[in-house]
Amino acid sequence: MIRIKPRAKYPRSPYLYMQFAEPLGNADSSVDAAWDYVNNCWRPEVLEILKRLAPPMIRWGGCFASYYHWRDAVGPREQRNPMLNLCWDGVFSNQVGTVEFVDLCRALGSEPLMCVNMESDGRPTWATPFPGANLRGTAEEAAEWVAYCNDPANTLRRSHGRKKPFGVRYWQIGNETSYGYWAATGERKFVRDGFDCDRTIEVTRRFAQAMRAVDPDLKLIAWGDDNWAPRICEKLGGLIDMVAFHCHFPSRRDQENDVLADHYYRQSPQAVWNQLMNTCVQLEQKIEAMKMQVAPYGKRLAMTESHYCIDDGRDRGDVLSCWAAGVAYARNLNVIERHADVLDIATSADFFGNRWQVNAVMLPTPAYVGKPYLMPVGEVMGLFSKYSGEYSIPVECNNASADVTASMTGGKIYLHIVNTSADQALSLPLQVVGRMIRKATAWEISASPWADANMLERALFFPNRRIIDPMTYCIPPAGVAALVLELNDSGD
Repeated sequence: MIRIKPRAKYPRSPYLYMQFAEPLGNADSSVDAAWDYVNNCWRPEVLEILKRLAPPMIRWGGCFASYYHWRDAVGPREQRNPMLNLCWDGVFSNQVGTVEFVDLCRALGSEPLMCVNMESDGRPTWATPFPGANLRGTAEEAAEWVAYCNDPANTLRRSHGRKKPFGVRYWQIGNETSYGYWAATGERKFVRDGFDCDRTIEVTRRFAQAMRAVDPDLKLIAWGDDNWAPRICEKLGGLIDMVAFHCHFPSRRDQENDVLADHYYRQSPQAVWNQLMNTCVQLEQKIEAMKMQVAPYGKRLAMTESHYCIDDGRDRGDVLSCWAAGVAYARNLNVIERHADVLDIATSADFFGNRWQVNAVMLPTPAYVGKPYLMPVGEVMGLFSKYSGEYSIPVECNNASADVTASMTGGKIYLHIVNTSADQALSLPLQVVGRMIRKATAWEISASPWADANMLERALFFPNRRIIDPMTYCIPPAGVAALVLELNDSGD
């Protein structure tokens, strides 16, 4: 049985299902594959599928941000400067920049989140990759970007034909600053060439002060992973609103007999299912650790990247196209929702691309061969995001195979249910303490765990809608469901 108490515990942020757009160059033609370079617009078929996903927030940037000069991607197209995509290889045209990104957000009803170039996060191989290059961002440049977006009188933006400000509220300062990267030198070796924590605090302070001088109402996010969060919170105080961290779920090729690697996941279905269902433990531990670090300072958390990161034979994570991964991602989303008391921004996937299986949306290329489609993670994120309440509420379930979260808006209760059994349906009668359920509707995704997303069967993982009897509800094997319970006005 699922037992729900219609009592608000805490507000739930709408940004727990964020997507992030980062030009990925040769690694995965993401932004390039979604943009129509002939007609200078987002491809209509891409917009069509993105409206199904309906991300509440989209982040611009990532590693790309650490060598990005925003001015190179605004203004007349013939005057825009292409750029080296140092992390992802290749060249990015900069035909998609601030205006085009904000237009995408507006078309989808999404909140934009910008990631600024914080002095290349202290990495000289990105700041000056060759003699004469200067890809290092400054606090002044970041402040000018805020002005371009938010100042009603900004001369540059108005000269580009945009009189109204964009009103971009959310900005991230620094990205993966504490992580090590392969040095772009003659020998390929792993080095920690970023800022240390003390230097990050100093630089973040300058950036935050400069940006707030332009717009004091910004929501600023500072990097604080790798146990930096307490010092970041202590030293930066009221200058920042949130602390950023990332959580990837690695299955590395140096692990012998890794069941998720390459095509081997097809050989050990039960072992793969068990490993996928247990991913939520790693995510839970990561978020709990971050919450403990920021709790004494009253700061909020922003998990601005999170997904499976499987280094396999083809380096794309083939297992992530199957429905078993969709069920695992649904469990991860429930973990995220249970931490909405402190977690305000979260994601579970990259946004779109034509190669990596970590994407929410797959873009076939060349474009004429087919239409874009949602990956399993995209279907689950879109479903949970659409049917989610404003407040988290208490819920109990006596079936260990069911993973359940609950939220509420007015007289409606929203349940997110995951059946972690691959082959058994679960009987889950529903009870709302002190209230009567007037109507119950379920949107369910159920398929063979080993069915694969593909462009020929775009509806394979579409949610099915059905009216249910709350006392006899049964979720199918490997099922993911969003339930809407409409309550009577009183307990009668």
